[in-house]
Amino acid sequence: MNTAKDIWGEFHIKLAAFIRRKVAEEVVDDLLQDVFLKIHTRIGSLKDDEKLESWVYQITRNTIIDHYRSRRASEQLPDWIEQPQREDAEMIIKELSACLEPIIKVLPEKYRNAVQLSDIDNKTQKEVAEQEGISISGAKSRIQRGRALLKGMLYECCRFEVNPKKQVISYEEKHQSCKFC
Repeated sequence: MNTAKDIWGEFHIKLAAFIRRKVAEEVVDDLLQDVFLKIHTRIGSLKDDEKLESWVYQITRNTIIDHYRSRRASEQLPDWIEQPQREDAEMIIKELSACLEPIIKVLPEKYRNAVQLSDIDNKTQKEVAEQEGISISGAKSRIQRGRALLKGMLYECCRFEVNPKKQVISYEEKHQSCKFC
């Protein structure tokens, strides 16, 4: 039977990396500690040692979910944080959409086609793959790389302010001579 010390030695680095991909850096150690506390107190409930890894990861996933649930209930935005009004948000979307067209046109052709098909023409990744004559994973890769290039070009031109939901609530041009907008 595995002991909590053995499990720590085998899994703590992997679990820390797993947790780090899901939450903010400042809470990784606390969540990892919570995970191992749960493992230590529940080790007796593991009936099959061959299922140890999936059991450990399930505890970790549940701990991460609990973390987000507890934050959602207690976190309220302070009154001083101004949230964009619906009209403002729609105006921002229209303005940024107008900037995207010229930026998309300067992307390398394979990324331009993938982004155009998926994000502008609303094609599925499977449809993009078929139309471009590539695998689905190739289509996914091109779409992601194209989006990353777009994001980089947008950040060259503008400063963005986003809310906790990653929605743009304001932006301003860095230079008056932005070559895209």
